[in-house]
Amino acid sequence: MNKAELIEAIAKVTQQTKADTERTVDAFIDVVSKNIKKKDGGVKLVGFGTFAVSARKARVGRNPQTGEEIQIPARKVPVFRPGKELKEAVR
Repeated sequence: MNKAELIEAIAKVTQQTKADTERTVDAFIDVVSKNIKKKDGGVKLVGFGTFAVSARKARVGRNPQTGEEIQIPARKVPVFRPGKELKEAVR
């Protein structure tokens, strides 16, 4: 499902226009993106999951074409940890 299909499905369930639904989805993405940058634990949606930032350590990798070792720098990456209810729904 892509963003357009998600907007259409939500609009159908909520009986809102696609334009209103698109603004809502865009606002959700914007709020989550801004909040996970903060150091307060991200965004927690009980039963669904948690959006957060994880720190990856620097490490040594290999160039697959040459086999040469390369240094991969430390970085922060966004993560999603599913909640109990979401895990059970998938099973």
